[in-house]
Amino acid sequence: MSVLAARALAYEYPGKRRALAGIDLALERGELVCVVGPNGSGKSTLLRLCAGLLAPSAGAVELDGRPVIGLEPRERARRLAFVPQALRALPDLDARSFVLGGRYAHQSVWSGLLARETRPDREAVERALAEADALDLAPRRLDELSLGQFQRVRVARALAQEAPLFLFDEPTAALDPEHQVRLFLLIERLVAAGRAALVVTHELALASRFAQRCLVLCEGRVAAEGTPAAVFRPAVLEAVFGAHLYYGEVGTGRPLVVPWPAEEAGQ
Repeated sequence: MSVLAARALAYEYPGKRRALAGIDLALERGELVCVVGPNGSGKSTLLRLCAGLLAPSAGAVELDGRPVIGLEPRERARRLAFVPQALRALPDLDARSFVLGGRYAHQSVWSGLLARETRPDREAVERALAEADALDLAPRRLDELSLGQFQRVRVARALAQEAPLFLFDEPTAALDPEHQVRLFLLIERLVAAGRAALVVTHELALASRFAQRCLVLCEGRVAAEGTPAAVFRPAVLEAVFGAHLYYGEVGTGRPLVVPWPAEEAGQ
């Protein structure tokens, strides 16, 4: 059974603006799948549906065979960790306390917000901060952090949930190149240990290096799906992204696709 399965998934925003139509997706444990596509193609909407934050207009999303939309929030938090693009407002917390908030699904339902952290909580938080390269940020207030630093802290909060499934929405958007690669290496280690990850990204080069499968969305529909070698080709991507891409290959034999002026890409 797939850890995540979406069948005939569709969503319309108010005003009958279609965001997704007829999406099928299955994600197995030990698998890293990247979702790519131009702005407005429905990538973030797909992740929000998979996270149970939106109810589909048609179709369904299941986690381990159970409808995600019907799961109680704490149960959902034990099953999946979602890193959205941004938070609307920063809570008045230091980074460590924010990461500790990711442990609420593991704490007693009777404890509420004043739950006393346990040794497993402390260990999970320290481990998550270290894995996200954010340990030095732990005592700092969130509003003192740069966008990239805060992104690492948000990743740490998701890691602290210790869920089997991760949903990342453009997780490298604010990161420098070093931390972009570190994050994908971290996700690679997570799936190698039996987790599953669905990653929305505009970083085609990183998707081509780390993904086992890629889903290409365009205007709310699946334009292509398959391995990076099958998907990251001019015949597939130019119809979706346009001509401003350079196609090459790195030493691993994986395709390399980067933004490049079209008039120079063939030189």
